[in-house]
Amino acid sequence: MALTNREKAIVAVSNAISVYSVYTKNPDMLPKNMSMIDFILKSTPEPLKKEISMDLIDEIFAYVSNTKTELS
Repeated sequence: MALTNREKAIVAVSNAISVYSVYTKNPDMLPKNMSMIDFILKSTPEPLKKEISMDLIDEIFAYVSNTKTELS
């Protein structure tokens, strides 16, 4: 079963949030003044960008944050 573009976008956003989180622990790894939203948009493949919305990013961020909290 192949992933839909929405599912691929969810994976891309989730991955970008995780990478951004790692990069923020070492400020030299990120360009200055790059927000998480900017990072997500720059790291998402062009064909998937139309699937991304602020609501989707918020939902994924909340889920990832809650999952990390529960595992700690």
